[in-house]
Amino acid sequence: MNKTMPLFYFSITLAICSSALYHFVAKSTPSNVNFTVSLLVTYAVAFVVTLFGFLFFPATEGIAVELKKLNWASIGLAVAVVGIEFGFLLVYRSGWNLGIAAVVTNVVASLLLIPVAIFLFKDKISLVNIAGILVCLAGLVMLNWKR
Repeated sequence: MNKTMPLFYFSITLAICSSALYHFVAKSTPSNVNFTVSLLVTYAVAFVVTLFGFLFFPATEGIAVELKKLNWASIGLAVAVVGIEFGFLLVYRSGWNLGIAAVVTNVVASLLLIPVAIFLFKDKISLVNIAGILVCLAGLVMLNWKR
């Protein structure tokens, strides 16, 4: 068995479970609370959880050395994360259904990333991938079909 296989399955399982939990919790956030205050608490807890992560993934060369390795992506990720948080809190407050909002945003975001993946990261897509993309587009139409 390949050494990276457990990480391969663990990582996608963690991402899927965390995403599902994220949407459940975002939808459960009280609508009468200021969402900026809610996010301040969220990020304070996230900071503590991230510090706990050093137990499993220590910075063996030291934090200062690791900080010097960073580029613009850490700032971009922070802006993206805050945008996702604010966006979904507003999405659920405006009445979107839990499952539909998550699917629509993930599918549309994935579709937007296809040209980036192809042209910037040189990813390859096959005919089967293109068929899957068409199915996703059909799914978006069906999800948003007025009854």
